[in-house]
Order: sequence, then structure tokens, then C-alpha cells
Amino acid sequence: MSGLRVVPVWRHGRERLYVCRADGGNIAWYDREAARVSLLSEQNRDDVLEALGPFLTGPVTVGPPPVPTPAELARLTLHPDDDLAPNRPGEALLVALDRHPAPAHRLRPDPRRRALLAEQTVGAALDRFQGVGWHVLHSITLPGGDRLHHLLIGPGGLFALHTLAAHKQRVRVTDLTVAVGRREPRPLLRRIRADAARASYALTAEVHPVLALTAPAAVSVPAPSREVRVLTDTELGALARLGGVLKPADVEALHATARDRRTWVRV
Repeated sequence: MSGLRVVPVWRHGRERLYVCRADGGNIAWYDREAARVSLLSEQNRDDVLEALGPFLTGPVTVGPPPVPTPAELARLTLHPDDDLAPNRPGEALLVALDRHPAPAHRLRPDPRRRALLAEQTVGAALDRFQGVGWHVLHSITLPGGDRLHHLLIGPGGLFALHTLAAHKQRVRVTDLTVAVGRREPRPLLRRIRADAARASYALTAEVHPVLALTAPAAVSVPAPSREVRVLTDTELGALARLGGVLKPADVEALHATARDRRTWVRV
């Protein structure tokens, strides 16, 4: 068999190397920590081991995988082009900046750079949850040009996080608007609620909206914001401590659905 490629994927804080056919279908994977190569078909054994040769770090056990869960089956049949799990924080902004960089003569910093840094800051904080039963997806594009900056799935439920750069600026949040520094208030919370509602529709599960502020000088919330939780990047650990809402199997199933790009096509 020719045209095999090896694709690294992080899952539960562990790296797996998936061996894919030219059409994107998975035929095997290598778990370094378990020192095991799992084959979906014994007839591909020699080709798989040849493709994995440069990555093997010692003796390995080779054989059929354990009986997969429905979530594992969904992931195994997912084409890499439809898999959102490899998205980096700010993926859409990174692509936009690469395709359409700011003019060299621009005097002021490109605001997309500040937004990207904010998403990367929040994304790095959320990625640390993945070793304790949580999954994070970044930069999920929605129809119409909207985007979920981050989707957090775990024992405490599902959270759609919208990131806002507020470096050393005062932030005032009302039930309708958000004002950063001296800028005019924006009706941002309505959009955050709407994006979370679209995610709830796509996943048929309740998704809680969160506004994540990066490095603000101060945050003023005169009255608790209706439905939207407001956190700074240093307070995001509070989400990881939540539990009692979803069982591990439910977390895996929701993550398998959410990482499929096709889930978000009609929301």
C-alpha cells in the first residue's frame, strides 16, 4: 500500500500518531506511552510499520485495537480535513494574517495581532485542562462568518468562550454592552449569547457563554450579567474545577461531534 501518511494528534494529554490512507481514512495508530501499534486490519501490518518506522522509539506491541467506543468510531472515520481538533488558538486569524498581511507603511499596530495574542493566551490556559478530563476546540467557524473562539467540553459541561483583548485597560460590562478603556461600548454580550445558542443547537446540549478578558487593569460588572459568565484569563481555572454535569462517555461523545466540521455547517 502506497501513499500512507502519519498524522500526530494529542488526546487526553497523550500523543497518538495516526496512519492514514491517501483518502484520509485511518488504518492504524501508534501510542508511544503504551508502546503499542493498533491495526484496524492485519493485512496492512507491514505497510503500517514501514510508515511508522522513523517514529518508533523502541519495542512495540502490534495487534488489533481494543473494542472502540462509539466516540472512537466516529473519530476514526473522520476525514482529517473535517477534523477541528488540530486547530490552534486563533487559527482563523493566523490564516487571515498570512493571506492578507497589514501594509508595511501602516503606522498603528494591526488590531488583528492584539486579538490573536488574546486568543492564544486564553487558548494556552484552556489547553492545560486537557489532562484532567476536558477537551478544547479552537477557532470554530460558523456560517455567516461568525466564529467560536474556544469550545470547552468536560465534566462541568460545555462552554463557548469569546476572547477579548483588554491589556491594562478598564473593562465595564453591563447586561447589554462591553466597554474597554475609552472605546465606545459594544453590544458584545448579545453576540456571545447567540453564538452559544448556535453551539447548543448544533450539539443538542446546553452550551454556556463565557466572556474571557485578557490582562485587564480592572473589571466592573455593576450587576451580574444575564447568562454570560465574565472571567479574566487568570480566572479560567474555575471552569476546570466544575464537575457533576457530564459523564466521561458523554464528554467523549460530545467532543467527537464537535470536532467534526460538518456539525457546524447548518447552525
